Amino acid sequence: MSVQITPEQERLARILFPHSYGRALEVRSQSTRFVHYTSAAAAVSILRSKEIWMRKSSCMDDFSEVQYGLARLYKTYGQTETGKRFQAALNKIFPGITAGIEKLFDGWTPHFQTNTYFTCVSEHETREDSFGRLSMWRAYDRGAGVALVLTNSVFLSPAEGLGAYASPVAYLDDRDCEGEREKIVRNIDDEADFLKDQGREAVTTRIFHMLRLASLCTKHPGFAEEREWRVIYCPTLESSVHLIEDIQVVRGVPQPIYKIPLRDIPEVGLSASIPSLLDHIIIGPTQFPVALAEAFHRLLAAAGVPEPDKRISISDIPLRR
Repeated sequence: MSVQITPEQERLARILFPHSYGRALEVRSQSTRFVHYTSAAAAVSILRSKEIWMRKSSCMDDFSEVQYGLARLYKTYGQTETGKRFQAALNKIFPGITAGIEKLFDGWTPHFQTNTYFTCVSEHETREDSFGRLSMWRAYDRGAGVALVLTNSVFLSPAEGLGAYASPVAYLDDRDCEGEREKIVRNIDDEADFLKDQGREAVTTRIFHMLRLASLCTKHPGFAEEREWRVIYCPTLESSVHLIEDIQVVRGVPQPIYKIPLRDIPEVGLSASIPSLLDHIIIGPTQFPVALAEAFHRLLAAAGVPEPDKRISISDIPLRR
């Protein structure tokens, strides 16, 4: 079961989240799948425990990218003509609303930097089914990598009660950020009556989350080939009984994590059991491809995945270390 988006919610997404809305439409129309590149050891843990970890933003390799997104956001909002028009468009509908939004956002900014948790996946192309993506193997394989290729439904159908949400990453420089904000300004002007009908509090909340996602899901254009989506959770903002806190050691560093259950939770609209979520796996470049393939065949069978022999491919992509 998945949560259905109402026409009103879809309209708000078109107005305030044009990049995310457009990427989701494209993924849906092209039946694009997703992929999670990880180590073989982590893939074993995911299949055995039926859980995937969300790591703290301050402990991830790309922590600096949260700073990058915040810097682009503050500059576009406060130092450009587009930012001024954005504020003016909102204040025209609800006089003085931006002052409250700014206070709210500034109060939560420390949590975005240090108390937000991510799981990251990438869009997966059909041509990559057999061998994966070289740049991702270089980044994540560490001698024995595995790519978990996933169906897209769980990323496109929000599980409202879960508290974690998927969003595409936007690869933008300063000029691109201004262009994206300009689209939103035009949308706000065009849909002013509709937004006014939503009420001041609802619009404040929506704009806050728009700015939040802009800060958390903006990366340098040099990373564009990753085609990343992020599953985001901020327990201080919206806690969930279904996401389990734990302490784990990652590369020698003890750190808090949250675990997403890979199972169906109908009451929150989550359909994420491994047999329905997992399309297939790719064994990355390694000295031991046959042993890994045998091990993952057994793990897939134990996880209830039908015909596991048809769900495994071994990458023959050359990888120089």
